[in-house]
Amino acid sequence: MSKQILITGGAGFVGSTLCLSLKQKYPSYTIHALDNLRRRGSELNISRLRNAGVNFVHGDIRNMEDLLQFEHLDVVIDASADPSVLSGINSPIYPLLNSNLFGTVNCLELADQKKAQFIFLSTSRIYPIKSLENAAFTELDTRFVWNDNQSIRGISSNGVSEDFPLEGSRSFYGATKLASEYLITEYNELRNMKTVINRCGVISGPWQMGKVDQGVLVVWLARHFFKGNLGYIGYGGTGKQMRDVMHADDLFELIDHQIHYADLYNGGIYNVGGGNDVSFSLVELTSMCEEITGNKISIQSVKENRPADIRIYVSDYAKLHALTGWKPKKNMMTLLSETFDWMKENEHQLKQILS
Repeated sequence: MSKQILITGGAGFVGSTLCLSLKQKYPSYTIHALDNLRRRGSELNISRLRNAGVNFVHGDIRNMEDLLQFEHLDVVIDASADPSVLSGINSPIYPLLNSNLFGTVNCLELADQKKAQFIFLSTSRIYPIKSLENAAFTELDTRFVWNDNQSIRGISSNGVSEDFPLEGSRSFYGATKLASEYLITEYNELRNMKTVINRCGVISGPWQMGKVDQGVLVVWLARHFFKGNLGYIGYGGTGKQMRDVMHADDLFELIDHQIHYADLYNGGIYNVGGGNDVSFSLVELTSMCEEITGNKISIQSVKENRPADIRIYVSDYAKLHALTGWKPKKNMMTLLSETFDWMKENEHQLKQILS
C-alpha cells in the first residue's frame, strides 16, 4: 500500500537522506520534504530531491499555514531543528524555542488532524550535563572512557541508557527537545497518536554541511581536505574528548522499520547511536583524517572548556537492539571514506561552505 510521508527539515542533512532513501526504496510512496532553507548548503539538496521524485515544499514548521497544505498524511517525521547546543546561551532564546518546541507542537497538531504516525528525532542532549560530567571515567592514551562502576544509574562503559536520571540542566537546546518529548508522550496517551522518540547521538555522512558546534566529523574532515585550521578545545586541549557517531544510512534503516512496524515501536523512547564500536576522540579523528586525505594541518590547543560541553558521550542502544536487533552497520573508516569521496566530487560547491 502506498504511503504519504512528510519529513520536516527535508532539505537538511538527515531529512534529505531520509527522503531520498525512502523514495528510492518505495517509488510508489509520496514523499514530501518541507524546509525553510535556513541552514547554509541546504539549497544544494533541492535539485537532488526533485530529480528523485520527492515533492520539495519551501515552508516553515513555525507557520501552521505551511503545514495545513498537506491533505493526507500517513506519517510525519520531525527532523527539523536548530541543532546547536550553543544556541540560546549567548544569544536570544526565542528563535530556538520557535523552531524546536513550538514548531514541534505544530507538527504534532498536523499529525493529530491527519491521524498520522509521528516519528521524532530527539537528541542525546536531553541528558543533564553535570550528571554526565560527574560520571566516573578513565583517561587512556587517546581518549576518555566511562567506567563500569558508577554511582548513578543508567551509565556504564557501554554508554548512556534510557533510564539515566533527567534532573538537572542540559542546555536550552536540550531543554526544548526534552519538552517536545513530554508533549509527544501526552499526544500518544491523550490523542491516541502512534509515536516513537529517537534520542540520537552524533549523525554524519555525505551531504552534511557541518559546523563546529554541530557536525564535528564533517568539519574535521573538511578542514583537512581544504587545509584549514582546527582546535582541540577544552579538557586540557589534548583532543581526548570522545563521541559515538552513526552513519545517516543506519538511521534510515531504523526509521524505515519504524514506519512499517508502528505498533511495535508505539510510545517508545530509544537511544540511537554508534555505540563504542563506532566512536572517536578528536585526536583519533585527526589521525584518520590525515590517513584519508594525505594532509596534515595545524591544530591549536585550548585548555578551557566551552559552555555546555561534555567530556564523553556514547549511546547505549541495548534497549533498541533487544527489541529489533538493530545496530549500526557502517564503521568509522567507511563513514569517513564515503564523506571524503563526496567532498572530492563536489569540491567546487562545498569549498565556500566547509572550508
